Amino acid sequence: MTGVLDRMAPTLPRAEIVPARRAIRQTLSNALIVTRREVRDSLRDWRIMAPIFMLTLIFPLLANGMTEMFTDFFETNGADDLLPALLPLMPMIVGFFPVSISLVIALETFVGEKERLSLEPLLSTPLTNTELYLGKSFAAMLPPLMASYTGMTIYILGLVWGEQQWRPEPLLVAQIVLLTTVQALVMVTGAVVVSSQTTSTRAANLLASFIIIPVSMLVMLESVIMVQPHRRYLLWYIMLGLLVTVVLLIRMGARIFNREELLGRSLDQINLRYAFRTTWEQFRGPVGDRFTLWRWYRLSVFPAVASLRTGAVAVLICIVVAFAGGWIAAGNWTISLDQFESNDEALIANLQSWFELGQDNPQLIALAIAQNSRVLLVATLLAIFTFGVLALILVMLPFGVLGFTLAQVTASGLSPLPFFMAVVPHGLIEIPAVLIAGAAALRLGSIVTRPPDGVPVGTAWLRALGDTLKIGLGVVLPLIVLAGVLEVSLTPRVVEFVLTH
Repeated sequence: MTGVLDRMAPTLPRAEIVPARRAIRQTLSNALIVTRREVRDSLRDWRIMAPIFMLTLIFPLLANGMTEMFTDFFETNGADDLLPALLPLMPMIVGFFPVSISLVIALETFVGEKERLSLEPLLSTPLTNTELYLGKSFAAMLPPLMASYTGMTIYILGLVWGEQQWRPEPLLVAQIVLLTTVQALVMVTGAVVVSSQTTSTRAANLLASFIIIPVSMLVMLESVIMVQPHRRYLLWYIMLGLLVTVVLLIRMGARIFNREELLGRSLDQINLRYAFRTTWEQFRGPVGDRFTLWRWYRLSVFPAVASLRTGAVAVLICIVVAFAGGWIAAGNWTISLDQFESNDEALIANLQSWFELGQDNPQLIALAIAQNSRVLLVATLLAIFTFGVLALILVMLPFGVLGFTLAQVTASGLSPLPFFMAVVPHGLIEIPAVLIAGAAALRLGSIVTRPPDGVPVGTAWLRALGDTLKIGLGVVLPLIVLAGVLEVSLTPRVVEFVLTH
């Protein structure tokens, strides 16, 4: 943060920079007051710390015993070469184990104090919501990280001084430690958000499954990558994504944290009538009693599309990056395309048969529409659970493949014009649809991280859902239908014309 302020120094007066730095230091100082209090109380509670650290000490010893058994098994069966790839797996699992157990501390940060009737005195302190939330979050992070580091240290030392005499590379150890750290931060920050938005520890523990299960699946993916040394560089990208998730969770938690609501809310309930009414009102828009299709588009749909300008720019940047990445990747994986020729009569015949089949069989148009609609629908659903990240990834993939393909065509000495024209006719309609749908999905997934001022998170999300539905039905779906018609009826004719002239 200090570096950011330094870079802003030429544009900000000195009188504004110094108070800004002082405010940041004061915020962190006040937050650490809460952190010291929480950590001291946690360390004093032997009913929490004793099981955690006993398991932290016992599990690495058990893991060392299992590693010796697997080592003997591989050596007996002549699979010694697999050991360097398999040994890094256990430190990551050993570090993850105490974090998953220590998650109970994070889950009780707010709701636990509410049940113990100690929350109201804490919230009555002259601390801001941000200071209070950051202090509780820091306190919830420290014990899990201490337990995780302790477990990994015991296990790695057991391998270094044991029969295996394992001498891992310092970069590999740093990678394992950093990966475990960001995973712990994701779980803890997510648990603190859950604790601040629930009314009982029972509800918090149930909702914790939405944290444990995705992270456990991520650990499985990391394990697959870990046993392939030539692909371990992918773990750095996973760390970067997890770090961004931590920042989003902290930002979201600090923004939606409201001490008055936390004290006043005593029961969580699902109000389906309110949810449906809010979504429908946003879907319908301010059209009044005189509902017409044109009024709906003019007063509701078009303003909603206009509000997606920032998201559309973000999606466009991701598409350009994906295309450039595919083009660059083509330099490392060259595919021979010498067997293809731009004036190949067989290719022209295939295009003509495709056009005739599309004329006689409208199902091809329906298949094209269904495929594009299914991809955008899945991207929207995944955006809800990933702050919009997976929506961007799904939108980027086809353009990465397109960049890779065009780079291969160019490198093979073929004319890229026929391949380019195989995309342009329907792409002029399809790409704007993808931009709009991607921006709407991104907003739907990320609205919880920054809801409008004075609007509860649930209401903001329901309004975003209403906007997404009306944009999808009113704009994206018609564009996808038109693109499907052009893809089957026009694009083959354009490519045939380019090949024959």
